[in-house]
Amino acid sequence: MTIRVVVADDQELVRSGFAMILDVQPDIEVVAEAGDGAAAVEAVRRHSPDVALLDIRMPRMDGIEACRTIGAESDCRTVMLTTFDSDAYVYEALHAGASGFLLKDVRRDDLVHAVRVVARGDSLLAPSVARRLVEEYTRPARRPPRPDPRLDTLTVRERETLLLLARGLSNAEIAAELVVSDHTVKTHVGNVLAKLGLRDRIQAVICAYESGLVTAGSPPAGG
Repeated sequence: MTIRVVVADDQELVRSGFAMILDVQPDIEVVAEAGDGAAAVEAVRRHSPDVALLDIRMPRMDGIEACRTIGAESDCRTVMLTTFDSDAYVYEALHAGASGFLLKDVRRDDLVHAVRVVARGDSLLAPSVARRLVEEYTRPARRPPRPDPRLDTLTVRERETLLLLARGLSNAEIAAELVVSDHTVKTHVGNVLAKLGLRDRIQAVICAYESGLVTAGSPPAGG
């Protein structure tokens, strides 16, 4: 199965570079490039891609609004391009439905891997990127915790799983931490998402931080 991708960035060299890296992969086809958010939305409408790679900062319509519109109109999943030190909109991008984040200086292999991960329905939650972004933009000083009654529906094990998700751990790492099988962790993660009415792991992390279940800089679960 070929993964169809739209690449959107207002910097032509960046956009073309990403498109070239992806288009030479045997399982990826770049079906369109766009120089702004509005053009990205139109490209998604026209080509029905599996993944849209969106720069957060673009003219006419920024990546956040484009992400929100694409999510409302299609099944296309979005990955946001960000320069962490200067982008102040990551929290909003998470809520807009982004499935992951890449730094603009992403390595070639990581770019390709990210597109494949998101295309198969997973989210990008590498501790080096997504967790850092979530912690920065959900600090209690910025946004007071909002207790979420849905958390009461979680079992003890599911709550532990959510705490470990919020630390950015993968399923394999969670399995090692809880001393259970990968299959069991996958079941727990699925139950967490279903009970909380969430789409993916990134939204689960947002929920954990927003509700005050965990806070940025808090000690690891069990630590």
